Amino acid sequence: MDTANKWTALAGRSAERHASSIRLRTWARLTETEVLMQQAYQISAAQGNAWPTLLRLARSVGASDVHWSTGESAWLRIDGQLQRVSVSCTSHSMYRPDMSRVLCAQDVHDIRTALMHAQGLDTSSNLHPSAALNNVDFAVSLPELGRFRVNAFEQARGPALALRLIPNEMPQLKHLNAPACVAHWALQRHGLLLFTGPTGSGKSTLLAALLHHINTERQVHIVTLEDPIEFIHTSHNSLVHQREVGRDTPDFESGLRAALREDPDVLLVGELRDSRTIKLALTAAETGHLVLATLHTASAPQAVDRLVDAFPSQEREGVRALFAESLVAVLTQTLCPHRSGLGRVAAHEIMVATPAVRNLVREGKVSQLYALLQTGHAVGMQTLDQSLQALYQNQEISQQTLALLRKYPQNSKLVDNHGFKD
Repeated sequence: MDTANKWTALAGRSAERHASSIRLRTWARLTETEVLMQQAYQISAAQGNAWPTLLRLARSVGASDVHWSTGESAWLRIDGQLQRVSVSCTSHSMYRPDMSRVLCAQDVHDIRTALMHAQGLDTSSNLHPSAALNNVDFAVSLPELGRFRVNAFEQARGPALALRLIPNEMPQLKHLNAPACVAHWALQRHGLLLFTGPTGSGKSTLLAALLHHINTERQVHIVTLEDPIEFIHTSHNSLVHQREVGRDTPDFESGLRAALREDPDVLLVGELRDSRTIKLALTAAETGHLVLATLHTASAPQAVDRLVDAFPSQEREGVRALFAESLVAVLTQTLCPHRSGLGRVAAHEIMVATPAVRNLVREGKVSQLYALLQTGHAVGMQTLDQSLQALYQNQEISQQTLALLRKYPQNSKLVDNHGFKD
């Protein structure tokens, strides 16, 4: 039996043992399953099966994401750019021609089954016909390859997979060139810290670094609610409990409500998705807990609108007042290509909850917040445009990137390769 058939047979046997459960979000905690699939993975990797080697190659070239899709060859996202494996990696020593072949549905199905069972997920050999079961999110650790966040889904041609590579080492604030104010925020005893930005902007990495900083510098109880757990934190000076939505708690709201009864000092909420979760987070921040959370917004002021607009109109005035009292700061991060063409650098928009900011939030005058960011350098505030200008002056991004990403070019001075000029 060849390698692919061995892998499929092992995965199939494991699936048959647990065919009574068809819910993809049901977690099998059976050691037998995990051992079986880890052994299958090791057989596959040892005999040179293409997908484990491709994941190893992805780490080697600094890719952030891997895509496998029925009817397509594999793709990698490197420095924010999506590239076919055949284009991006043919000169790499780990590259093999079978990595860039077009995949059939069975190929993707086999990889998906392998990854799910390596994590202990209990599923049948095929995705259930129900639309609700045709997507699954989870994180998996593989021997010698590290940890990955996985989204498995169905599309018109068949199954597909999107994998996010989670760094093998815990990120450090100093290595991320995070603003100095972030470490200062970690010392706060209570309040809400919001981290925003588009998908793939490094919010999870920055939050993990901040959590690690708290874990090493303070003696507190940290409870996280994540979907899924990406970075795994061990207790250092702090006690850390990580809970995964769909495995350890049904949803963010239930998990947050329970966490408030668990004597927490610091709460991390992976995403504020609905009004009930937002209300609980704001209340927790106001009643003596430091709450860290993320939102998908492109600017700091937009975060105010996003939170408030989640509520019915008759509740918004009260929510604005609660938000104004509990807010510590909002940091929006955007990743920009480095001018060298290698890697990316982060630009940050920072809004600190000064009395003036709180007043505007309370009064619903969000459109006036940007002016405070522009003039608030003395208290650590800055706009995204100001951050981009600084990166350009430090020769970290190109003029083309600056022109592409800044929001209000009419408010900025013209620049050339030597810096500012009128």
